[in-house]
Amino acid sequence: MAPAADRLGYWGRPTSTLDWCEENYVVSFYIAEFWNTVSNLIMILPPIYGALQTFKSGLEVRYMWSFLGLAAVGIGSWCFHMTLQYEMQLLDELPMIYSCCVFVYCLYECFKQENAINYFPIALLLFFSIIVSVVYLLWKEPVFHQVMYGVLVGCLVIRSVFIVTWVYPWLRALCYTSLSIFLLGFILWNIDNIFCDSLRATRQRLPPVIGAVTQLHAWWHILTGLGSYLHILLSLQIRSTYLKYRPKVKFLCGVWPVLHIESQKTS
Repeated sequence: MAPAADRLGYWGRPTSTLDWCEENYVVSFYIAEFWNTVSNLIMILPPIYGALQTFKSGLEVRYMWSFLGLAAVGIGSWCFHMTLQYEMQLLDELPMIYSCCVFVYCLYECFKQENAINYFPIALLLFFSIIVSVVYLLWKEPVFHQVMYGVLVGCLVIRSVFIVTWVYPWLRALCYTSLSIFLLGFILWNIDNIFCDSLRATRQRLPPVIGAVTQLHAWWHILTGLGSYLHILLSLQIRSTYLKYRPKVKFLCGVWPVLHIESQKTS
């Protein structure tokens, strides 16, 4: 976490319960944590494109909500790091829980009849979300939120590994790539928290452009945003394979992975 001695800017004194390692209002008077803010673009633009593609392909609406949920996290995180205000912190953290619940539902309901809706897991995940929200609003302890988010991610990891081990082993590469990228982001997030003083001291001795590379919380956004996006592609590929469509990962402009679904089902 960041030391207390940070300059003030447009949004005033931080009211959030967390203030990360990036020095406040150094790059811009209007953005508290510049690099932690702009790094959220990876969680906003590609998921919006993914949601539009999902809608155009006529796929189940739950996957459109998965993409939009990830975009909501990116927008909330942008607002939080731009302002460091408590209300914006909630706009970042609570959608992390809600979107992850959508991910869990999609992955655990991937072998059901097309357009089938299972109300029991929906009710269970809704109850979980409400309880976490109420407790977190009353008990403003970030560790509680982090643990609850970790529980949901753990459910996703267990289910993903099971499917690519026993059902669709040819999807292991996509699954393990997604998990590895997310894990690397988590490692950098911890390094940023634990060694903040050392990182700040190092940045003081580096040119600003090079120092930006040491903004490890920004890398957490980039890597977990990409890892989460790939997880949605994995979930979509599992589902569309089960429904006997012909899913194929292609690269937009030769760089960004998207899932192309053949309109005709396999026999």
